[in-house]
Amino acid sequence: MTSHHSARAALALLLASTAIPGFAQSAAPPAEATAETRAAMNELLAADEYILRIQALDDNGPRINAVIDYDPTAPVKARQLLGTGVLRGRTVLVKDNVETAEWPTTAGSLALKDNATGRDAPLIALMRANGGVVLGKTNLSEWANIRSDSSTSGWSAVGGLSRNPHAIDRNTCGSSSGSGAAVAAGFAWAAIGTETNGSITCPASINGIVGFKPSVGIVSRTHVVPISSTQDTAGPMARTVYDAALLLTAIAGEDKADPVTLQAKRVKDYTAGLDTASLDGVRIGVLRGAVGSRPDVSALFEDALADLTKAGAVLVDVEYSPPGELWQASLPVLLYELRAELDKYLAGRPGSDGPRSLADVVSFNIANEREELRWFGQELFLQALDTDDAEAYAKNLATLRRLSRAEGIDKLLKDNDVTFLIAPTAGPAWSTDLVNGDNFAGRIGAGYLAAIAGYPHLTVPMGAVERLPVGLSIMGGQWQDHAVLKAGAAYEKARSAKLPAPTFRPWRPAGE
Repeated sequence: MTSHHSARAALALLLASTAIPGFAQSAAPPAEATAETRAAMNELLAADEYILRIQALDDNGPRINAVIDYDPTAPVKARQLLGTGVLRGRTVLVKDNVETAEWPTTAGSLALKDNATGRDAPLIALMRANGGVVLGKTNLSEWANIRSDSSTSGWSAVGGLSRNPHAIDRNTCGSSSGSGAAVAAGFAWAAIGTETNGSITCPASINGIVGFKPSVGIVSRTHVVPISSTQDTAGPMARTVYDAALLLTAIAGEDKADPVTLQAKRVKDYTAGLDTASLDGVRIGVLRGAVGSRPDVSALFEDALADLTKAGAVLVDVEYSPPGELWQASLPVLLYELRAELDKYLAGRPGSDGPRSLADVVSFNIANEREELRWFGQELFLQALDTDDAEAYAKNLATLRRLSRAEGIDKLLKDNDVTFLIAPTAGPAWSTDLVNGDNFAGRIGAGYLAAIAGYPHLTVPMGAVERLPVGLSIMGGQWQDHAVLKAGAAYEKARSAKLPAPTFRPWRPAGE
């Protein structure tokens, strides 16, 4: 259900009228330009190609269906921003639960199809101030995948079903599904996703790109359709660790309306030192219990460990099994926060139309059952309406904080004298099935620990299983975002695995 408005001839005319002085549109950047300027110029050259790729591969052809809408004048705006900020005109797609002034912010739901607030979320305003261009909005799993526990990731009533560029009959995972698929398909320089638990890292892993979930508080959450006040964060999704770090630099900042951002410990430039980052002598904890039961993923992970060892890292096997209390407390906390935070967001929207509470959304879905509830229900929404015990919430939250932080990541790092924890991020993409829902098989990954703790989690491609990408997770302590990114950049340089290119066709076994 895309609604794109540009034509190739009109785009070419606009581009021709906005050439960069002294820089021919079809020429390579001048040799005397700095590396950063050359990179920015190359991105400007690519900006119009992104539009054409969206038209050819998202609207037509394999119909990746990752982009809900886009700005045909984005390449023009990019050229006007060459010397501005750290992004210098780079184009970014934005998940459609983050407000931008140009389009409605729907969270994938028909209940919010007219939610045109006319405002930018603070993280978007920062990105623009730093020279970024909003290229468009991406599809997502509806309501960021919190409506039902039998959902199909990548589907929303507004945007339909997103497809994985590596195998279009395979899933895109997480709720930032469109952002992951769009970057993998080459529809933008980078994208912004959001995560509560796995919704940046899983789609990044499964679509074969880099995804970074920052520490909660590094990036503002104001004017982002919420789930959890303790776990939600936006973060970058890109093709390289450097690009992810550059985008994070542009969107990180304080926001008085989001008090946790006032406590964050940021660095000015998250790209600093990435080019010289080393793992020599760095002790890294290997979460063997999170490798899962698939021999093919285990073999891929062992290859990554060999690369890390060759790069000088000291690998330490770390034993960890999540206690039952963690799972018992997790969902009640999310449901309590969902009801409170979504009610607050919906009640504060500009205008008078549309839902003003979670209860209104539930009623809308019942009234529009064929469009909204055909493939899966809203049982988690219904549970959230009944989750209002503040005393139980406080107790559960304290349990989560203790088990994920002091007795979780903090303890694992300290007791094993390691700087990071690693594991495979997720298994390869499963066949999409709207009737039966998602298939998270193999018990792979430990990203839930970083998500619940609110700590940084980076996923970097480490190869593929039968041409289906799999990522390597790197997690660290609170506010250690820069260190985690540097570790990811060092692994990226050491990686020996050949990464698969998107096929834009249904999956076939390797060799066929």
